[in-house]
Amino acid sequence: MQHSKMWSARHFSQQIQRDGDHRSPFQRDKARILHSAAFRRLQAKTQVLGVGMSDFYRTRLTHSLEASQIGQGIAAQLRRKHPELTQGLNLNDTLIEGLCLAHDIGHPPFGHGGEIALHYMMRDHGGFEGNGQTFRIVTKLEPYTPSHGMNLSRRTLLGLVKYPNFIPSLSNLKPAAQMNQAALSHRNIKASDWVPPKGLYECDRNMFNWLIEPLSQDDRELFCHIVASTSEQRQHKTKFKSFDCSIMELADDIAYAIHDLEDAIVMGIVNLQQFEAQIVEPIEDLSDTWLSGHISMLAKKLFSQHHHERKDAIGALVNSFITHIDIARTDPAFQNGLLKYNAVFPAEYEQALALFKQFVFKQVIRKPEIQLLEYKGQQVVMALFEAFSSDPERLLPENTRQRWLVAQNDNNGMRVISDYIAGMTDEFASRLYSNLFIPKSGASPDSIGI
Repeated sequence: MQHSKMWSARHFSQQIQRDGDHRSPFQRDKARILHSAAFRRLQAKTQVLGVGMSDFYRTRLTHSLEASQIGQGIAAQLRRKHPELTQGLNLNDTLIEGLCLAHDIGHPPFGHGGEIALHYMMRDHGGFEGNGQTFRIVTKLEPYTPSHGMNLSRRTLLGLVKYPNFIPSLSNLKPAAQMNQAALSHRNIKASDWVPPKGLYECDRNMFNWLIEPLSQDDRELFCHIVASTSEQRQHKTKFKSFDCSIMELADDIAYAIHDLEDAIVMGIVNLQQFEAQIVEPIEDLSDTWLSGHISMLAKKLFSQHHHERKDAIGALVNSFITHIDIARTDPAFQNGLLKYNAVFPAEYEQALALFKQFVFKQVIRKPEIQLLEYKGQQVVMALFEAFSSDPERLLPENTRQRWLVAQNDNNGMRVISDYIAGMTDEFASRLYSNLFIPKSGASPDSIGI
């Protein structure tokens, strides 16, 4: 099935004839991603530390480039370990590279704060979630085609769907604050009350149905399986993803846990004592692995005053995680190989990477200075949404206003406003906020691109 023309098919039939163009479908897909406006905007969107705080910090763009490099490394390792299986699954480096480059293009300005803000403002209109927005950008919004987005091949789209179900079916969070939402001002919105379910938008269901057409009915149902949350403080989750998607997600996790850590070390946000207590000691206790035997030495290099030693340690850590990735079966009931197999860590390396991710989250992302920036971004996004939704025909730029008028026919106008704000960079959103709400800010329509 994975070799079928169905997986290289595109939803919109384009009769493009270019002399001497012999690229594969995945090479075309990667080119469309790389040359898209949505990809370029990642250079000015927050990754972990705020854009503009320093020219050293990683942005969403540099993070995506690093994830892409790691993804290719994973593919090379899996091909060496399982030559017959990877050949049967038609593992393709260009496909993996494209998935890693595109995986974050749906994320809004101001990182998690922007996502929370848009989900709150869209709470009665289908919600907002970064991965769902990525799917929407590549299938509808990016103007490579009139109305089919980048018109990527089916297998590339399958690899981008990390959470194959829909936000309404995955919604479960019911804190007291949501019960009294009408009484809340924007400044009182608690971020933890509005964490979105990770899934797709209901308005994009038809495109998802086209995507999974090649699968058997049993595979479709199992692929979309939801694991119900046992707590009202957590959303329901999906369980499965495709083989290609599993590689992309591991590459993303490694880039976040290891490369983003480097930013925090260089800027003095974390110190060696914290790292030894929260990473080194737990990893040494995990099991007898290469990592457990070398983590203490690597820690000293990470926090060395010599930059080349830190780079050597970062490279060794990334290599250690990449080289231990393997392929495992997901659920034996799956018939299609693209769903039957996933790239996975052995248990001890999965636990080790979780320690790195928790460290970055606790010591960097949850730091009050970073949370103040997230909160500020959250307020900017909610204020912009409130303004545009108050009088869309008056305030939206012309091309967005035309899309809003069309969407009104399907009662989906709020989604167009959400699309517009989600596509902004941090700086563009900040300047637009100043122009709208700060008297004598000096911003002219030309300066904000209207």
